[in-house]
Amino acid sequence: MQLTVKLFAYFRDNRFKQQQMDFPEGTTVEAIIRSLGVPLDEVGVTMINSRHCELQQVPAENDQLAIFPNIGGG
Repeated sequence: MQLTVKLFAYFRDNRFKQQQMDFPEGTTVEAIIRSLGVPLDEVGVTMINSRHCELQQVPAENDQLAIFPNIGGG
C-alpha cells in the first residue's frame, strides 16, 4: 500500500519532511515508525488523515500518516 508519511519537528533531522512510501498490506503505524528508525518512546501523536490514531491501527491505501514527537518544556 502506498502512503504519504509526514514527519514533524526533529523527526525530520536526517530523514524527510514528507514522502510517498510503499508498505505491505496490513502494516501497522507502529511498524512504519520502527521502519523509519524513530524511537517509539519519543512519539507523542500519530494521525491518519488528520485524525488521531493508535499505534496498532493499519492505514489504508493513499492515507496520510503524520508522526509528531513528544513536546516538552515548561
